[in-house]
Amino acid sequence: MNAADKLAGIDWSAVEASLDEAGCAVTPPLLDAGACAALCASYDDGALFRSKVVMARHGFGRGEYKYFSYPLPKTVETLRTALYPRLVLIANRWEEMLGRERRFPETHSEFLKTCHTAGQARPTPLLLRYGPGDYNCLHQDLYGEEVFPLQVAVLLSAPEEDFTGGEFVMTEQRPRMQSRAEVAPLRQGCGVIFAVNERPLRGTQGVYRVRMRHGVSRVRSGSRYTLGVIFHDAA
Repeated sequence: MNAADKLAGIDWSAVEASLDEAGCAVTPPLLDAGACAALCASYDDGALFRSKVVMARHGFGRGEYKYFSYPLPKTVETLRTALYPRLVLIANRWEEMLGRERRFPETHSEFLKTCHTAGQARPTPLLLRYGPGDYNCLHQDLYGEEVFPLQVAVLLSAPEEDFTGGEFVMTEQRPRMQSRAEVAPLRQGCGVIFAVNERPLRGTQGVYRVRMRHGVSRVRSGSRYTLGVIFHDAA
């Protein structure tokens, strides 16, 4: 079963409810063990990537990641293209709730044209690699004015087998409240869909904007690989 077939079997109403409630939703496996291993092994193939970032040099944490070049590997392109129409319905409903006039196009190819017209033409899907003691500080993946409000991280390594620690963490800042933390329990091949920047929250006095950040806690042992699927391109 390929990635597109796996998406068809997901309960998307449950995903939407979880995103509305917590700003994130964990999916069943999107990739099998073989696809995960192939992506992990591709990390050392320099021809696939446009740039490498060592987190400690920029104060982002510890560990490193690489941005893919176009054309994307087939597995990554399939996930990015097939996930977008599932998520754009949620994204547009959020835009309406937040009182914005903008609506995202139905297909990812149309949205990429908008990004490229705005000067954002560099691909943003990436592979992240963490070793013992590595972590990713809380952050947002914003690369320009064009921002799709949802993104996906797929865990490629097996918890408790390939690594320990390294939990995916999110925080949200609600109006006049202290930050709240959320940990997404992931298995190999599973994805977490989450808010990039902010999301709507319906309260007693209307809809509030909730600011979101995400990161990875300290890896205690082993190696942890993740595929990041970001839908907007970078300037």
